[in-house]
Amino acid sequence: MADTSAGDWLRARLDDPWNSTMHAVVPHGFPAYARVLHPAIVRSLPDRPVPSFEEYERMPEAEHLKMRDQFVDEPVTWADTASAFGTTLHPLAQWQRIVRTPPDGDWNLRLSPDGREFTGPIEGEIAPETLTIIAGHLAAHTTSPDAGFAALWEGRGDLLGHLGHAPSRTLLTFTDDPNHQAMLGRSIRDPLNNSFRKPTWQEGILSREISEGPRFRLPGRDHVLFRAGVEDFARPDWVMHVPWRDRPGEEHGFPPSAQSPSILWPDDHAWTLVSEIDYDSTIIAGSVDLVAAICADERLEAFAIPENADLTWDADEVNR
Repeated sequence: MADTSAGDWLRARLDDPWNSTMHAVVPHGFPAYARVLHPAIVRSLPDRPVPSFEEYERMPEAEHLKMRDQFVDEPVTWADTASAFGTTLHPLAQWQRIVRTPPDGDWNLRLSPDGREFTGPIEGEIAPETLTIIAGHLAAHTTSPDAGFAALWEGRGDLLGHLGHAPSRTLLTFTDDPNHQAMLGRSIRDPLNNSFRKPTWQEGILSREISEGPRFRLPGRDHVLFRAGVEDFARPDWVMHVPWRDRPGEEHGFPPSAQSPSILWPDDHAWTLVSEIDYDSTIIAGSVDLVAAICADERLEAFAIPENADLTWDADEVNR
């Protein structure tokens, strides 16, 4: 959008970006807040625990290949994860505490005592089907379900085009054709000459007009702003209709996809949805009834949280 002033009200309700509460990214002034936890992934073997790294390294290659075919990856809730690690799930829980991460450990990949491998939740984005569920509740709690705004954080590497030498991303199709392989080899060496070449426009998902257009600027984050009604996201096929659908990816054989909005709000400002890029959960600010409906939906793992909640990485005092 050329005019981004529609978000001025939201900016006015944010704290300093270095504030330790969620209000560095989530607006103040709403009666209630909900936190929707993003699912994690659990990997298991049907007949035995997942081996430790050391055990895996000692296995013969044939055993590695056999095991790879047997792995089962499934979404897992934070509640099931807490049960596996013997920790406590509560509204302000933090993932690295739930999975008992040691001070210098990798919180994103942890083995539970029962031998399953847990991979942390995706940060800054929610699955399309989850957004559809949430959007159904949001649409029922605004007078303008067909009119509002969606903001996408500009920092996604493939979203915007830019003037430069290197593309926003590289989508390669590999074949056995020797001419094609030679071309790929040349393209890999080619960046060595970039400093002598005139910058050209490198395409992204969005058009050049949008890529070079105004930004909706918030403390620490700049966004591309779109007109969007929440009822559009309540459709199961919303990915097919948004202007930031990843059509370049589809041209290279990838299935249709589109990132979920970083921020979403209706014209009447009845609520705000925030999927902050560094958060492993999505925050909805709105009415008491809206938050109650979201937290009661069994398809979501959600909690009511207080205003000024601290969701930083070390805020989970229960599981310390």
